[in-house]
Amino acid sequence: MLIVFEGIDGSGKTTLSNRVARELRRAGLRVRHVREDGKLASPVSEGLRRFTRNPLHLALTPMAELLLYSARETQLLEEVTRPALAEYEVVIADRFLYTAEVLARWGRGLPEHEVRPILDACSRGLQPDRVFLIDVDPAIARARRRISKLLTPPQGTPSRKGLAGVGLQSRLRAGYRALAAESPRRWCLIENSDVPLDALVALLVQEVLRLKNGESSASPPVRSRPVAPIRSLTEARVRFLARLDGWMKQEPQLAAWFLAGLEGPDIAERRRLLAGPCPELIAHGLSGLTDAEAWSLRGQLEEAAPVQVLGSLKDLAADTPEAWELRERWETRKHEAVADSLDGLDSERAWKMRERLYFSAAEHVVSSLARLGGERAWEERWRWLSDMGGEPALGLERVARIACRAIRGVDDAQAWDWRERAFEAAPDAVLRTLQGLDSERAWEMRERHVARAPRAVLGTLDGLDVPRAWALRESFGVQCEEALDSFVGMEGATAWKLRTALADTWPAATVKNLGPLATTSRGQALIERLLENHPQDFALLRQAARAASDTTQERRDASA
Repeated sequence: MLIVFEGIDGSGKTTLSNRVARELRRAGLRVRHVREDGKLASPVSEGLRRFTRNPLHLALTPMAELLLYSARETQLLEEVTRPALAEYEVVIADRFLYTAEVLARWGRGLPEHEVRPILDACSRGLQPDRVFLIDVDPAIARARRRISKLLTPPQGTPSRKGLAGVGLQSRLRAGYRALAAESPRRWCLIENSDVPLDALVALLVQEVLRLKNGESSASPPVRSRPVAPIRSLTEARVRFLARLDGWMKQEPQLAAWFLAGLEGPDIAERRRLLAGPCPELIAHGLSGLTDAEAWSLRGQLEEAAPVQVLGSLKDLAADTPEAWELRERWETRKHEAVADSLDGLDSERAWKMRERLYFSAAEHVVSSLARLGGERAWEERWRWLSDMGGEPALGLERVARIACRAIRGVDDAQAWDWRERAFEAAPDAVLRTLQGLDSERAWEMRERHVARAPRAVLGTLDGLDVPRAWALRESFGVQCEEALDSFVGMEGATAWKLRTALADTWPAATVKNLGPLATTSRGQALIERLLENHPQDFALLRQAARAASDTTQERRDASA
């Protein structure tokens, strides 16, 4: 019997499939998991997986990608899955050929008549006895992935698939749900948002045991209750906090993550409760905050989570007396994190600290030079590159990625020379260096590569209010949420036209995009309309909760 778990990245399918395999073994069944603990049992398939993930292969076309994904799954089927079906009572797969189909059709836009024959040839008639679609709001899935990366920083390069942006996960989710609707007797949709993990594992184990005993009826999917409309920002904040309170018991890391960047007494109370069990996540969520409560928490958490506390010294919090005192306390103990916290700072105090840190954290010191032009910054960059072996070292991926962090937002001739030398080794990192640049060379590079890496390219448009930037944002229609992230708080007819056009596709990003406009009558009217139309969207609730806090503070300031 073949059991397949499918779903978007961060849905929880890997965790659930492994737990179910263990529970079935405890029940006395012979079980083979062909991707135990997230690693494919076929070395060939694992190698193909690493290849397709590598952002070095930026130019990989949708059809070539489909063939590689199909090859990965076919090799696993022939080498491991089919033999296991002859030997074991239950074979479990974390992903199947459905992954290739959903990515090709819904993710990349290939037509069904081109995709299906390829996958049918690969499967050679083999179909799962049951497919569990682990379904989750993409915002929650994304949070779980980011939590994992924060607590256990990944080694190696970022995923190539991530270059497509947040919109890809939403399209993939829609694709999985469409396949499930086509074959309801084979697929079982399981929502993994507010249901305890142990309850989900028990439900899935019972369903497998029913199938094993010849009972064909699928257990009913776990679904959320209908959601009532929301009529005001205050009501949205109340509902957001109620959802958080549920997670504080069931999934405290998720609750801690979603507190990031929020302010107010109700938020501070929950931060204090989660500071003990989740110190790294609470510290990370203080990024940029400068109120007294934030500084008090930094002091409380710095011994338990010094890297995340230092990492929170961004934006308004970066160049304050409290920030410098914190850096100086940790300078000899956490060299790299202290150096990272100097990102973009151009004061004499920052330069003196870089000099002291250079020999213990050179890579992090040079990475902190983002957005800094001028002779002093280039002397430091060339000093580091000389230590790495000179200009030829820019052809090495690790060196190229560090160099790209060092020249982000720099538009002089030396920076462009480094970009050209680094592109072959780290093309995605080079694209990210274009942040805020408005030169002809920057636009040519963006326009040449935006189709392959829209997230990386759109992320460089932050704050650019020029016709070329608006044309690029508009060219993606509703495909990319990142277009909204690049013009936060901008007024004007073009900004409002695009904001309104994308609002119902990306309601949460639209509210975030309002920035200070969220306190205006036009901004509030838009938020209230979105809340009424999308009451089930948790990310929207969170952004509305932030807007409610901003509005309350503005009223207090006005009455003072």
